[in-house]
Amino acid sequence: MRKRSHRSRIVAAVAVATALGVTGCDAVGGNSPAPSASAEPSPKPTPLWDSSPSSIAAVGDSITRGFDACDVLQDCPEASWATGVSPEVDSLAVRLLGKGKAAERSWNHAVTGARMADLPGQMTQAVRRKPQLVTVMAGANDACRSSAAAMTPISAFRSDFEDALRTLREALPKAQVFVASVPNLKRLWSQGRNSPLGKQVWQLGICPSMLGDADALDSAATLRRDTVQKRVEDYNKVLREVCAEDERCRYDGGAVHDYRFGTAQLSRWDYFHPSVNGQARLAEIAYRTVTAKGR
Repeated sequence: MRKRSHRSRIVAAVAVATALGVTGCDAVGGNSPAPSASAEPSPKPTPLWDSSPSSIAAVGDSITRGFDACDVLQDCPEASWATGVSPEVDSLAVRLLGKGKAAERSWNHAVTGARMADLPGQMTQAVRRKPQLVTVMAGANDACRSSAAAMTPISAFRSDFEDALRTLREALPKAQVFVASVPNLKRLWSQGRNSPLGKQVWQLGICPSMLGDADALDSAATLRRDTVQKRVEDYNKVLREVCAEDERCRYDGGAVHDYRFGTAQLSRWDYFHPSVNGQARLAEIAYRTVTAKGR
């Protein structure tokens, strides 16, 4: 009886050991099966930024509408840097989509005279098209007011821009955004002030805060222009900071602001808005930003 009991204990121990082995315990104490040698690696995550979107919507102001590019005091959307189909411009849409698709798969919701406060409404229109890329160029009219005192406050500018991006994100969380900096208005004044025709057009009300009394060089005029220029720089800082908070937003790094528009790049009617040549240069900047590697 004693030997039989000892043998039973041995059999029970072997059974327990076998059971433990079946559960897959390994040398390091894990309880899950070892990975199969034939398992395939996980696929790489889809990049957040796609340099070849299939549709584009543009929002903004007169620059994106091609104002004064083709005719005096008229919009010329076919020459728009963002969505135009003019072969002389080779717009961002044409470069990314091809000329045929650019006419079908790009939409221009910009409005001449628009300020940042108008951008949320434009964005509401844009998202109905479900674009994969939205271009933003706004802010010049916030600085181009009747006087320096009438310029859009920086806080309101930021709030309106954030509201516009929020409108986009709520409808299209994966849409990409290209944001252009506000041009250097003081440099445009210095380029155009030597044109008698340009100054006559300026008197019709184009950017009075910067272009008013174009020949005045006294301390008051200088202070006024410097104040406007500082506000433009502050607007660009807002564009950069707000865009940086959105992982699918790219700011041009100040490229439009830093571009030195010459007389060939400015409208021959107002020497302030981009000419067809100037629109082409804006398209180059946008394309370079959109297709750059990394963020």
